[in-house]
Amino acid sequence: MMDNVSVITMFTLSGLSGTFNHRVTLFVLTLLCYCVIWMVNMTIVVTIIMDKTLHEPMYIFLCNLCINGLYGTAGFYPKFLQDLLSTTHLISVPGCFLQGFMIHSSVCADLSLLALMAYDRYVAICRPLVYHSMMTRKRVSVYIFFAWIIPFYLIFISTGTTITSRLCGSHIPKIYCVNWLISNLACSASVAQIVVPAFNYTFYIGHAVFIVCSYVFLAKSCRKSKENKQKFMQTCLPHLLTLMIFSASVLFDLLYMRFGSKELSENVQNFMAMEFLVIPPIINPLIYGFRLTQLRKRVSHIICCRSLVFRLKA
Repeated sequence: MMDNVSVITMFTLSGLSGTFNHRVTLFVLTLLCYCVIWMVNMTIVVTIIMDKTLHEPMYIFLCNLCINGLYGTAGFYPKFLQDLLSTTHLISVPGCFLQGFMIHSSVCADLSLLALMAYDRYVAICRPLVYHSMMTRKRVSVYIFFAWIIPFYLIFISTGTTITSRLCGSHIPKIYCVNWLISNLACSASVAQIVVPAFNYTFYIGHAVFIVCSYVFLAKSCRKSKENKQKFMQTCLPHLLTLMIFSASVLFDLLYMRFGSKELSENVQNFMAMEFLVIPPIINPLIYGFRLTQLRKRVSHIICCRSLVFRLKA
């Protein structure tokens, strides 16, 4: 595999060497987790698509957030489930770049969508009289288009700079592919490999700063009005919880990957690597499902109707 740097066709993933005795149990638990992710996210997506009363900007952005959660986890779970039942943890070079692209673009799209949701809440609460003229269906469609296309484009460029590099290694010290770890395998670092990721990090840190500033401004504005305070607690609190869970999970993984101690046990390292692929995709739909009254009522109505249909058929 490594006789010549020009013929590397497979990467080796690490992190599962100590799971051999428990791999069936881990496989079942991981499969169950993935099924729960699909169930809770698809429930929100289908409910919003089917119910025309939920065709409002806030719910449309939420629908896209859930779709993005399914997209990002699809880049990780199928391969991880396969590795749990395999004694060799190999991934092809194209497959590795594809997995890295999916996971990275999903994280960036999450930040873009959360920024849109923060902007939507700012306009709805602070400028309610012009909300419907500012958040028209056409504008919302344009916002969503750019929330998807910009992350895809930036990560595509970042992945492209790594693909064109000459690789001098094939071992990735993680349970899934990450562009930064692949670029570390390059024989020499190019300027593009430094500049492009630096721009991407700066761009999306700017998103996070915008989101935080938006909610701080909203919180200050809502203190003056009891009605706005109620709106903030009902619609903005789920956004804040989602942002905190997502940001903490991603930041934790990024910091550990670069500065973390390698003396930690393999299981702890794997948990840190998987955290943002497990907790946000499950918790986010549940937070919105419980906190947003209109959505909660529609989901309950659909579940009750289906239960009634099944009883009648029985």
